Amino acid sequence: MVGVRRRIELVSARKAAGLTQEKLAEVMRVDRSTVIRWEAGEYAPLPFQWPKLARVLGRSTDEVRDLIDVRQASGPLTLGSELGPAFSWLDRHANWTPGTTRSRVEAQAPNRRAAQVADRRRVGEALACYYGNPPADHAMYQARCGQIEVQTSILTRPEWTELLCPLNFESDRVALVPDVEQPRRNVDEGAAVRRLAEAAADGVRIADVPIYRLVQLEAGPSSIAGKVGLAPFVEYALTADLLERELTDRLAAGKQLRAGSVPLRDRYLPDLAAVLDPSGRLCAGGVLALTAIARPADPNRGGPDYLLLVQERSGRVVNAPGRLAVIPKAFHRPLADQRADARIGATLRRELEKELFGRADVDNTAGGLRAADPMHPSRLSAPMRWLTEEPGRLRMECTGFGFNLVSGNYEFASVVVVDDEEFWPRFGGSIEANWEADGLRSYSTLDGDLIAELVADEAWTNEGLFALLQGLRRLSEIGGDRVKIPTVELSC
Repeated sequence: MVGVRRRIELVSARKAAGLTQEKLAEVMRVDRSTVIRWEAGEYAPLPFQWPKLARVLGRSTDEVRDLIDVRQASGPLTLGSELGPAFSWLDRHANWTPGTTRSRVEAQAPNRRAAQVADRRRVGEALACYYGNPPADHAMYQARCGQIEVQTSILTRPEWTELLCPLNFESDRVALVPDVEQPRRNVDEGAAVRRLAEAAADGVRIADVPIYRLVQLEAGPSSIAGKVGLAPFVEYALTADLLERELTDRLAAGKQLRAGSVPLRDRYLPDLAAVLDPSGRLCAGGVLALTAIARPADPNRGGPDYLLLVQERSGRVVNAPGRLAVIPKAFHRPLADQRADARIGATLRRELEKELFGRADVDNTAGGLRAADPMHPSRLSAPMRWLTEEPGRLRMECTGFGFNLVSGNYEFASVVVVDDEEFWPRFGGSIEANWEADGLRSYSTLDGDLIAELVADEAWTNEGLFALLQGLRRLSEIGGDRVKIPTVELSC
């Protein structure tokens, strides 16, 4: 009855504030169906929305938390509701009696994962020891930013670091291949149960949504052509996503990375031939972008510049919790139209809406979609609508591609540039990170010293640093006097 009482209290709080469901949805910049589901107790507003909801309802954040925090209200029931699809998937895959996974997870919980950030150079050396020398025309992505040497574990090629591909219909030609024959993937049930126990303890969201797995890619100057199939995200979360934890645990124990000593890597990503053959494995991937927004001169800040945005990842995300990353950062996956959404730009536009412009209704990890076309022009946020009203206001380019040896993921590094200074005075106050980030950092392209310090931060993810450096290279080419940063020179 606690959950029912709290749902009634949320409805009462809305009415006491003089708001209809439609008006609350408008103010919170969500769909009315989202408000209906909040009040029905199907799921709660995400943590990043609590402060704004508190202001709208005239309550404190703690009062709002008491009204809508389903996780606190329902206790152990959250384990079933948020991770239920993952439990069911593992039961089926392991041929267990329904409910077995849940029982085994409950027997292990609480089992919180400790945040570990291994030195990038040490990780690179360990992976080089495991995989040996890259094949001809491939190299690990390395760069110098001013006096700072950067080493990553992104396996790339010269032509992949010089893409400069506009993410438009002509150049962005990644296509869905139906009925792809998927390779058989064996699951380590013990490791999967431990992963789910950690997710339950940390409140990590493992959604039952499809993601695009890479089958084939042809990337060159000014164009990307590729083929993708579909795979369940939960399968990725319980297989390939376990590789990074295994790697960091072994390094933390002072042990070397060798074939035969890391059973999950030996199983899922045993050699460079497997890395470079995405069709033979579950090769999930990401689209991530350095976002740069032009700002006019300011008496306190100085001359015209670009604002660069960096996120501190939330502990509730599956990928790179507690790490630094560019924003947006997302798995490449469909939203509503599986064929149309296969293009890289489709994921990037959706993530701008979700991660920066407040569109919670395009986050299908929180529940099924109800809109036939969530990215229809009439549904766009005010910032995105303004950016797309006239050509040239929004520049999106893919700046690089590579395979992440830490995880086996494919990574599309990109840059999002807003060159029109009018955008910042109009919409700068509306930009706010969503639940996937614990914090949002801002940097000016006129502050080369701070950007150099940022590049040197060990908290970066491999893929995030790859996108940051590729984005800085591109901004130096197109930004003119707005950009005064250390030169980025590739050494890969």
